[in-house]
Amino acid sequence: MATLSLTRWAPPLATLVLWALAGASAVYWGLRLSEPAAGPAPVAAAPDPILPDAQALARLLGAHAQAAAATPAAASRFTLLGVLAGTQSGDGAALIAVDGKPPRHYRVGAAIEPGLVLQSLGRREARLGASVDGATTLALELPRQLGLQGQGAPATQPMRQQAPRMQQAPAAQPPQQYE
Repeated sequence: MATLSLTRWAPPLATLVLWALAGASAVYWGLRLSEPAAGPAPVAAAPDPILPDAQALARLLGAHAQAAAATPAAASRFTLLGVLAGTQSGDGAALIAVDGKPPRHYRVGAAIEPGLVLQSLGRREARLGASVDGATTLALELPRQLGLQGQGAPATQPMRQQAPRMQQAPAAQPPQQYE
């Protein structure tokens, strides 16, 4: 009878296990290297540059009178064309045209230009300033509509509706007979 001894089977079993691990590693890396490349890694976007507050810098350098003189010129640069104000939340957006360009919408807290932020909105007005919590430097109002008089009555008389005119078809002619 043959006796099974562990010392006789240990080297072949260890060899089998090592070859199985080597084969599995070869299959894994073969599959890994044969798949298409995912492409280059996405590039992280550079952060927006920090713009200095021009009005705060001017105040620091002592330009109080010049800022007051610039306000009327600044008011003529902006035209408020629409307001969407939240009555309870204080949020909203305004439609503002700058320097005669097409109007853009700005949310409360958005920078309209460097050093000028939309601070808050009213029912027919928008307030602008250097910062959201700072003092208001410019208040814009919606222009009054020319088509309204007094208490919302239309300025023009209502148009009378006319019945559509129908054209009469030409009189039917008797069929002609050819000989």
